[in-house]
Amino acid sequence: MILVGTVCAVLWGIGWAMGAPNRQRWGMIAAVFAGVILAHLILPAGHPLRQNTGGSWELWAIIAAFVAIIWTYRLGLRTLRSRAAPPAARADDAMSEAELERYARHIVMPEIGGAGQMRLRGAKVLVIGAGGLGAPALQYLAAAGVGIIGVVDDDTVATSNLQRQVIHRDADIGRAKVTSAARAIGDLNPYVAVNSYNHRLTGESVGELIGQYDIVLDGTDNFETRYVVNAACYQCVFPSAPKPELAPSCAQSGVFAALPGIIGSLMAAEALKYILSAGTPLRGQMAIYNVLDAQNRVIKTKPRADCPICGANSSDGRS
Repeated sequence: MILVGTVCAVLWGIGWAMGAPNRQRWGMIAAVFAGVILAHLILPAGHPLRQNTGGSWELWAIIAAFVAIIWTYRLGLRTLRSRAAPPAARADDAMSEAELERYARHIVMPEIGGAGQMRLRGAKVLVIGAGGLGAPALQYLAAAGVGIIGVVDDDTVATSNLQRQVIHRDADIGRAKVTSAARAIGDLNPYVAVNSYNHRLTGESVGELIGQYDIVLDGTDNFETRYVVNAACYQCVFPSAPKPELAPSCAQSGVFAALPGIIGSLMAAEALKYILSAGTPLRGQMAIYNVLDAQNRVIKTKPRADCPICGANSSDGRS
C-alpha cells in the first residue's frame, strides 16, 4: 500500500511540476492501478511485488471501482452544470470560483490582476460587423471576459464566409450573422452578455447606439458604414472614399484566410489594452500588416484642420 501510494504521489508531483493538466495526472494514477492489478493476476503467489502491494488484487479492484464511481459522479455533475449555463454576472459581484479559474492566466499578470479582470467584466464593447474582422475580435473579447458585447450586422452567413469568418459554422449558413455570433459567444463564455443588432447602421441611429458602449471596434468592409461610425476620426486619415476600382470588394480581390484573424485579434488586443489602461495603445497611429511578405509597420496620424468631423470648421465645433 505504502509503495503504491508513494509511486502515485511522485507521479502526481512530477506532473504538477511539468504543468500537466489534471486529466493527464489522473491518467498516470489509473495506469499505476491497472499495472498493480495486472501484476497480481500474472505473478505467482508469494512474489515480492505482490507481497509489497497488499497481497491480493481484490483490494485494488475495490479501490479502483470506488474511484471510478466518484469520477463518474463528478463528470455527471459537470455535464449538468454545463447544460445549465450560468447567467452573466453583474460587474459589482465578486467573481465565482469558476470565473477565477477561467481567467487565471489573466489574473496572474501584473498588468491585469483581479482588479483588471473586474474592469473587463464591467466593460461594454460594440463590434460593428460579424465578418472576417469581427469574428476573431468577438471571440477574443468574449474569451477575455468583457461583460457586455454588442454585435451589429445586417447580413446572413454564406458558404463563402466560412473560409475566414471563424465564428460561424456550416450549420449557420442562411442564419443572421448576429444570431450565429451570439450563439458562438454563449458557447465560449456563458458569463458574457450579448446584445444583437440585426440591422445596418445609419446616421440617425449610430450616435444613440455607440453612446451605450465604452469602445467601438469597426469591422466593416465598406466605406459608407466606416464614415457613419467614424469614432476614431477616420476621415482625418481618409478624407474621401477611394474609387471602387482602387478599393475592390472581398469578392473581387479575394482574402487570405488567416489575415482577418490576425487583424481582428489585434483589434481585440487594442480594445482590451484600452479598457485595462495597459501597455501602449495605437492611439494616433495606424498599423499596416502585409501577411504575404510578413511585413509590419506603424505610421503616425494627426487631425486635419479641414476635417469635416473634428476640424476647426466641423459642424459640432470640435477642433
